[in-house]
Amino acid sequence: MSLNRRQKWRIEKIQSERIARANSVADNAQNPADYAPQTGLVITRYGQRLLVENEAGDLIQCTSRRNIDLSVAGDQVIFMTNADNSGVVTAILERDNCLKRSGKLIAANIDEMRLVVALQPHYQFDLIDRYLIVAENAQLPISIVVNKIELSANIEQVKKDFSMYRSIGIDVHYLSVKEQIGTQDFKEQIGGKSNIFLGQSGVGKSSLINELLPDLNLKIAQISAKSKLGKHTTTATTLYHIPTGGDLIDSPGVREFHLDNLTNAQILSGFKEFKPLMGQCKFRNCTHKSEPDCAIKNALESGAIHPKRYETYLSLMDE
Repeated sequence: MSLNRRQKWRIEKIQSERIARANSVADNAQNPADYAPQTGLVITRYGQRLLVENEAGDLIQCTSRRNIDLSVAGDQVIFMTNADNSGVVTAILERDNCLKRSGKLIAANIDEMRLVVALQPHYQFDLIDRYLIVAENAQLPISIVVNKIELSANIEQVKKDFSMYRSIGIDVHYLSVKEQIGTQDFKEQIGGKSNIFLGQSGVGKSSLINELLPDLNLKIAQISAKSKLGKHTTTATTLYHIPTGGDLIDSPGVREFHLDNLTNAQILSGFKEFKPLMGQCKFRNCTHKSEPDCAIKNALESGAIHPKRYETYLSLMDE
């Protein structure tokens, strides 16, 4: 059920009051052990419960007050512990940004999205473009990681395939975890940032994450023990700390990536190379399909827009 404006205002007001009250209580607490409100980082959510990491690095199993928004991996929250060492999240601190998929909140406070694709299963331009549209609308930087390049008999052709993304300012990394190609440079680039890894099942995302986090199995076991859900947390978006600095948010692999929550206007604005041309067409309501004097079609004919990108645009408009 959607909330009206007054209900949303009331929720925001309650959260602001709780944050202010929590800060005041924490400042005035005589004994920090007296269950004073604390700030924490959401590591993962599973159903109505979540794991929150306190400033000491301990994991606390928490629930949330019913009248606050959903919190997800990457959120900074205010929480209070109970006598049984469980906790209750009472407020969510303001987010820098968030990522949604099909209207569902996935993660928050992200510095960069890392889209992992591979030579097997072979990369699909349509799927890549969908991720780029979501990133552009969320105003999140995104880069592409091409994994399993050891399977290519012609790496120059692979690089040519991805040149259309490099030409619009998207960084592309070519890696082979198996052959240890490009992994060290990639480690250096992701350090100090909050990175979310996305991609289809089977592209080697887990192998890459294991390379970046040598003690991953230990971390998974710790999270599973705290959540009491065994391996269930591997199917939930989960945040891990990178030993050399920064965070890695692992999101479950998907077979399909729909844009059913985006309007046609949002899909159009998701093609970053189209944006400078908007408003330059002959007709104000130009669909950029068959109208004369269309700035986007003129750019396509001149080579400024790649045909494959334009093909994706047409297919998404027809869905």
